[in-house]
Amino acid sequence: MTFISTTRSADVVLIGGGIMSATLGAFLKKLEPSWSIVLFERLDDVGLESSDPWNNAGTGHAAYCELNYSPQAKDGSVSPAKALGINEGFQLSRQFWSHLVNDGSIGAPSNFIHTVPHMSFVIGDAHADFLKARYEALHPNALFSSMEYSEEPAQIAEWAPLVMGGRGAGRVAATRVAEGTDVDFGRLSRELVGFLAGNGVEVNYGTDVTNLERSRGGWSVATKHKASGERGGIHAKFVFVGAGGGALHLLQASGIAESKGYGGFPVSGQFLRSTDESVAAQHNAKVYGQASVGAPPMSVPHLDTRYVNGKRSLLFGPYAGFSTNFLKNGSLWDLPGSIRLGNIIPMLAVGKDNMDLTAYLIKEVAKSRDAKVQALREYFPEAAGDGWELITAGQRVQIIKKSASKGGELQFGTEVITARDGSIGALLGASPGASTAVPIMLELMQRCFPKNFKGWEPKFSEMMPGYGLKLNENADLAAEIAADTATSLGLAAPAR
Repeated sequence: MTFISTTRSADVVLIGGGIMSATLGAFLKKLEPSWSIVLFERLDDVGLESSDPWNNAGTGHAAYCELNYSPQAKDGSVSPAKALGINEGFQLSRQFWSHLVNDGSIGAPSNFIHTVPHMSFVIGDAHADFLKARYEALHPNALFSSMEYSEEPAQIAEWAPLVMGGRGAGRVAATRVAEGTDVDFGRLSRELVGFLAGNGVEVNYGTDVTNLERSRGGWSVATKHKASGERGGIHAKFVFVGAGGGALHLLQASGIAESKGYGGFPVSGQFLRSTDESVAAQHNAKVYGQASVGAPPMSVPHLDTRYVNGKRSLLFGPYAGFSTNFLKNGSLWDLPGSIRLGNIIPMLAVGKDNMDLTAYLIKEVAKSRDAKVQALREYFPEAAGDGWELITAGQRVQIIKKSASKGGELQFGTEVITARDGSIGALLGASPGASTAVPIMLELMQRCFPKNFKGWEPKFSEMMPGYGLKLNENADLAAEIAADTATSLGLAAPAR
């Protein structure tokens, strides 16, 4: 690792040390070991922004429990399509991690992944009817065949005792997938970057990338070392902007036509955290509920078991808020500094059309600690409020893009942006993000390295046996791969 780069040129420059850059770097080092790669991270270690487990609102997304990935239509039906797509993507991520563990590229999987059942839990007739419709839409599919459904309080109490203890009468419903996981993407990022650093990749910490300009055969990348103030630069044939909320500013600096019209809407959040081991020992699940009316999708309440540095804790939230920072360690000028002539109309249109979201965020910001504890008690009725610490999570910058019909639209997913010549790529947006880093980076590589990609595909199939296939349409293969990756990663395998 280095702190001030002296390298003048590289085949690949990775900006940002989170799970996206780390995943892309690991792929490229496996595929093209002779390529020179340089990584720049503005903080003093990797995985400290959105990939950090205390900043990451959802860990181990597989669409088992996140109800916003399978919304109910006006006619009461539930489409499984989006949930299936996310689950397929997560299965690819698991296969890649399994490959890296098996060949010794990264350390023990217990450092970053644990089995934690995924549950959805709802209260009241309307929500229970929805959850049952969702179960009936998902359960027949191979990837969701192990999902269980119950409205029996005793059964739900067995799955999640804290959720049911002290709960009054009334209809409740829950689904459960026993083989769900909790993933520490901060630790996984460090494992991946450790592999890169041990195989010739230069990793620069405490270094901001301040500008991107086209130069002959690639890009001129300007840098500034934060501690010393020393400025530098490097020429790159290819640049990946994996800087989380900071990606939009760098895309704008690049001037590529494909970045025009994009804006960002930052949403902050807080969580209540309990590190009391006696409490954490009573809850082994990620329990997701229904979002409040007007709440953004990333604000779905959930009571999570988390494993961080080998210690089991509980997390509840999020409580959404608003800050003009694009990064947790960013600047209040991030949002106003992102406004351009090309995106001001979409941004104004989004502001006009999302007044309910604005009102929701104001309401959330104004919530007292007592109100936050009361929200916790909807999911953990007997919670002792003084045993929970209020922490600030990472920033999420939602995509704003042009819309022919509305002028601008606010989107809550992720989007890969690449230049037409494939010399630069970036990722904007948030959810489901980290959990589908592998398929996202596969898409980016296909778009940015079209001449290499076909030749890489046999290697992809070696790394990920489900590559290029729909596991949901191949039940036997899905079961075989699930069992193999569970064994490699030390996880529970789905019941058959």
